[in-house]
Amino acid sequence: MIIYNLVTACLRAPFVMADNVEKAEAETFLKSLLNKNLRIYTTDGRLFIGTFKCTDTHSNVVLSLCYEYRQPSQQKLLEAAAAAATSSSKDTVTANMTSRYLGLVVVPGQHIAKMEVEEFTSQMKSRSIFERKDIYGHR
Repeated sequence: MIIYNLVTACLRAPFVMADNVEKAEAETFLKSLLNKNLRIYTTDGRLFIGTFKCTDTHSNVVLSLCYEYRQPSQQKLLEAAAAAATSSSKDTVTANMTSRYLGLVVVPGQHIAKMEVEEFTSQMKSRSIFERKDIYGHR
């Protein structure tokens, strides 16, 4: 499984473009992400993993089949540290993130810190949208 950073993809686009061409490429890029699994990291430390369905002009993102992952609370970290201290002599403490299924979710654009596309090696060939003939036709 390969994580493809959306920010990297956006930086690959040429800096100087006509507005219409830039809008068309942005729309094409977003269409290429439809129904792909996204990982969205929020400013409050949560992680949302789900299928990308749509976005709007305010950068809000709609995910379906979404799971939310949260960092463990301080109490859980202290409990894990106490359990690790009594059971073994390891220097590291492991505490799992808590998760829950949410279903259909709207993640506000103002709270998105980072977005990643989750791709498998078999999906990498369609990652370059500029090489896709089904979108751009023959060049």
